[in-house]
Amino acid sequence: MDAFKLWFVTGLEHITDLNGYDHLLFVSLLVLTYPFHHWGRLLGLITAFTIGHSFSLALSSLHLIQPPQNLIELLIAFSILAVAIYHLVHFKKAKNERAIFIYISVLIFGFIHGMGFSFLLNGMLGTEKSIVLPLLYFNLGIEVGQILIIVGVLIFSLILAFVFKIPFPYYKLGLVLIIGLVALEMSIQRLINLL
Repeated sequence: MDAFKLWFVTGLEHITDLNGYDHLLFVSLLVLTYPFHHWGRLLGLITAFTIGHSFSLALSSLHLIQPPQNLIELLIAFSILAVAIYHLVHFKKAKNERAIFIYISVLIFGFIHGMGFSFLLNGMLGTEKSIVLPLLYFNLGIEVGQILIIVGVLIFSLILAFVFKIPFPYYKLGLVLIIGLVALEMSIQRLINLL
């Protein structure tokens, strides 16, 4: 049970850590993709992200892929910036015709984020004989953290929509602009670090 607690809490803290806010920003953008009444589509996006990051986390933990950390950190920042730009370009348009494109993009971005999660996990695994249970527990912690972020963003959105009466497209635009600016600054800094 101690092993479960160690790996689960590590995964939970990793995704909810405000110092590693890049994952918080990306998941927030996913939640802002559709209004509340399209919760099924939102669930599909979160599932695509989960599949992507779980797959790459497993591959990286098994040492089947080992990309440079600076490159992955830059790609994570670019993924946030790309989704923010997409939202800004299509902020009032229906996205039904682009559903497949959106899910495939989120799956790929999830794959990139999973490699970001793996750096901490691989550093902690050390000489563990079996990585199956630590990987499972760590991933469960990430999933619970992700759910907490989703619930937090949804509650914040509900407050904006129903208490302050701000229409979804307008508060979405404001939040996406803020996230996009943060992602732009993050991308520039990480690009400089890579070079």
